Amino acid sequence: MTDVVDSGELLRRIQRARSCAHEELLACRARGAELARTDRGGTGGTADSEDPGYPGASETARDARVRGLAYEAVLRVLDEILTPGRSAEPR
Repeated sequence: MTDVVDSGELLRRIQRARSCAHEELLACRARGAELARTDRGGTGGTADSEDPGYPGASETARDARVRGLAYEAVLRVLDEILTPGRSAEPR
C-alpha cells in the first residue's frame, strides 16, 4: 500500500470505515436478539441442530454478541479519531 492520500481522503476513508462498522454492529445486535428470542421461544435453533457439529442457537447468539462488542470497540476508536474528546463525555 504505497498510495499517498491527502488528509481529506484519509478523513473520508475513516468515515466510511465508521459507517461500515456501525452497520455491522446493528446487524450483529439484530442477529443476536433474533437468536436469543428463538432460543427462549423453545425452538432452539434450526433443523440442523440435530448435527453434533452444529453450534446451537445460544452459541451463535453469543458469537453475535461478541462480534457486536468488537464492532463497538472499533466504533469508539474511530469516533475518537473523528471527534477527539467527545467520547469521554458522559452519555
